[in-house]
Amino acid sequence: MAELLDEQSQLESTTVNVFRTASTVKGGRRFSFGALVVIGDRRGRVGYGHGKSVEVPNAIEKAQKKARRDMVTLPMAGATIPHEVEGRFGASHVRLMPASPGTGVVAGATVRAVLELAGITDCLTKSFGSNNSVNVVKAVFDGIRQLRTRESIAELRGVELGLSEIEEKIERGRRFMPTSADEEHKMRAPVNTVGQERGGGGRGGRGGRGGRGGRPGRGGPDGGSGGGGGEGSSDGASGESSAS
Repeated sequence: MAELLDEQSQLESTTVNVFRTASTVKGGRRFSFGALVVIGDRRGRVGYGHGKSVEVPNAIEKAQKKARRDMVTLPMAGATIPHEVEGRFGASHVRLMPASPGTGVVAGATVRAVLELAGITDCLTKSFGSNNSVNVVKAVFDGIRQLRTRESIAELRGVELGLSEIEEKIERGRRFMPTSADEEHKMRAPVNTVGQERGGGGRGGRGGRGGRGGRPGRGGPDGGSGGGGGEGSSDGASGESSAS
C-alpha cells in the first residue's frame, strides 16, 4: 500500500521488499535489515532506493532518501509507454510492451509497483531470468531510461514523423472509452430478476389437520384455514344426541 510522503509534490512511497541478514559474532547472531523502496508522483517521475540499518523503519527512511535523489522521468504516450523496450540487469530481463486503453498493468508485484507509481495504467510486461526483486527493479529502470518519444526522435533525425503504431492504437481505443462521468453514461450493473414474475408472496401452505381436542391446524400465509375438531369431538357430539 502506497503512503503519501509529500503533499506538495504528491510523492508516494511503497516498500517492495524487506531483507534480513545475520552475521555470527562472538556473542551470538547480529541481525540487520535492508529495504527496497520505490517512490513516484504518478505523473511520470519515479525512483528507487535501497537502504540498510539495524531497524526496519530506519532502513526504509534511508531508502526513501536515496530514491528521492535518483528520480527519473518516464516518457509516456497517453497512459502507456511509447514503444516496446527490454531492460537488463545481471541475470534479470524485463520486457515492457505498450497496451491499448483499458488493458491495465499486467505485471508481477515488483514491476507493478514501479509502473503504477510512475503513472502507467496500461502496459504488458514479461520477466525473464532471475526474480531477485533488487535486480528486477534495476532492470525496469534500465528499460525506462531507453524510452524515447516520437517528438524527441524526430528532433534528433531532423525529419517529421507521423503517428506511430502505438499512438494509432491509443486513438482507436479512446473511441470506446467513456468521455463523461455523468450518471446517464455510467454502465449499470445487471439486476437480478429471479422470482420477480411472481405476484405477491409465495404459495400458501395446506391447512393442518385438527387435533383430538378440536385445535385447528396452521395454514400458510395465503393458505386455507386449519381443519376442524378431531374425530373424538364429533363422536362425543353424536353420542350426546343419541342419548337425548
